[in-house]
Amino acid sequence: MSAFLALLSSCLWGMSDFLGGTASRRLPVASVLGLSQLTALVLLVPVAAATGAFDAPRSYVAPAAIAGAVGITALGMFFRALSIGTMGVVAPVAALGVAVPVVVGLARGESPSAWQLAGIVVAVLGVVLASGPELSGHGAGGATALLLAGGAAVGFGVVLLLVAEASKGDSGAVVMTLLTMRVTSVTMLTCLLVAFARRRGWGLSVTRADLPLLAVIGAGDVAANGTYAVASRSSLVSVAAVLASLYPVVTALLAFRVHGERLTGVQVTGVAASLAGVALLAAG
Repeated sequence: MSAFLALLSSCLWGMSDFLGGTASRRLPVASVLGLSQLTALVLLVPVAAATGAFDAPRSYVAPAAIAGAVGITALGMFFRALSIGTMGVVAPVAALGVAVPVVVGLARGESPSAWQLAGIVVAVLGVVLASGPELSGHGAGGATALLLAGGAAVGFGVVLLLVAEASKGDSGAVVMTLLTMRVTSVTMLTCLLVAFARRRGWGLSVTRADLPLLAVIGAGDVAANGTYAVASRSSLVSVAAVLASLYPVVTALLAFRVHGERLTGVQVTGVAASLAGVALLAAG
């Protein structure tokens, strides 16, 4: 079940990232982030109340708050990279942050089986190959998009580690981890908008017609965080993180289907390798 939840997390993140990157091509990144995160926060409050999560031990607060701050920063960099670069290249680069929880998990003494270790190697290799020959920086967006994606990768890796840490304990910790992350991110974005709105003439630049899309982005992101958090509670973090980080495959395929982005032979091989890695992890 944990493998299924981690894979579901990948699908949800891949879909949400594709929609977020697409929306950021015509709307300010701050608007996409702010309204999508606010939607997620509004959805989580009644869930926390209904499940009694507000009474959960407070050990989640610090890691969840840090995860929220790091996560919204990384997500802003990622959406910007998706908006100016080739999605099929940017998404795999950002997913390389999975190395952070994998290395930390192994350093803490986690012992994946031989099949799982092979799956980790094959899946990560697949993500690298999915980036294709355009990693040289000659694709759309060039070096700027890749630099932003690299920064997002580090942030995402830290978030995967912190979410797993914050979600330990009873089931209420999972809900409160997600809620604390969104409170942190919405607070940061609100302060940013207030501080710079007058100075730079920032505005949301969002119409009522944009709101359903932004709501889906926020709901998809929080659902992905939630399924990963649950998966990490009953599985090795090094394994759950790899399965949850296969979202570039979903993003690249959606970009190919919707935007007509080209997938090279190397990228197709990378997608196949990622799926093979999933099979090995599941077999382990």
